[in-house]
Amino acid sequence: MASPEQDLGPVLDKDGVRLTVDDAIATVTLANPDKRNAQNPALWRALAQAGRELPGSVRVVVLRAEGKSFSAGLDRQAFTPEGFDGEPSFIDLARSDDPTLDGTIAEYQEGFTWWRRSDLVSIAAVQGHAIGAGFQLALACDLRVVADDVQFAMRETSLGLVPDLTGTNPLVSLVGYARALEICATGRYVTAEEAVSTGLANIAVPGDQLDDAVRDLAAAILAAPRDAVIETKALLRGAQERTYDDQRAAERAAQARRLRDLAGVGE
Repeated sequence: MASPEQDLGPVLDKDGVRLTVDDAIATVTLANPDKRNAQNPALWRALAQAGRELPGSVRVVVLRAEGKSFSAGLDRQAFTPEGFDGEPSFIDLARSDDPTLDGTIAEYQEGFTWWRRSDLVSIAAVQGHAIGAGFQLALACDLRVVADDVQFAMRETSLGLVPDLTGTNPLVSLVGYARALEICATGRYVTAEEAVSTGLANIAVPGDQLDDAVRDLAAAILAAPRDAVIETKALLRGAQERTYDDQRAAERAAQARRLRDLAGVGE
């Protein structure tokens, strides 16, 4: 897939993650195609750093990946006794006390949490395999545009683990409890057609049209006033937790803010 940010100097380029910024659009690229963008703790920390490095001008963040696969998931070296250089192996983590283990997993999750910030809209452009941690990274974004060859799978349960990189909440929200359980418990592939029909993906396109489709979606989002998008996103994100009457009240309060802002009237 051609790189949409190839003419821009990177703000960050480390551990398989590259961040570039072009005015209101930032692009985070998984840049280790030789390993099918397999993930490890260093990559997760780089993803978290990318979120911290975003300038205030950014309104849309695009997550993409080089090569044929979006991400093959966790690098299997994590399961070896030696693990990764400078990192505790998973075997070492399993022997640690509960606070240490919990804190370590929480640190790993930080690379997955900022994509739904209220002041941003994030779009994952997903092609080929998005397995395990790769699936969860795509789920971390607000929207997903997929190539017609995409294959999502949640393989953690098949390995005796659970999905722990923030993917369970958005998966249930998107496809419902029963289908989410079946996807996780079986570890099966979810194709582009099923992803779109169940709401897991917003749109599927041929692979050579993926960048263009994401670019068009980003442009459409940027066409709306920033504050209106932020307020709308907050309303929709909180809708499932609010009662009907509470959501009505939230709508009224948000609209009052927008009307006053448009009219130049202070609260």
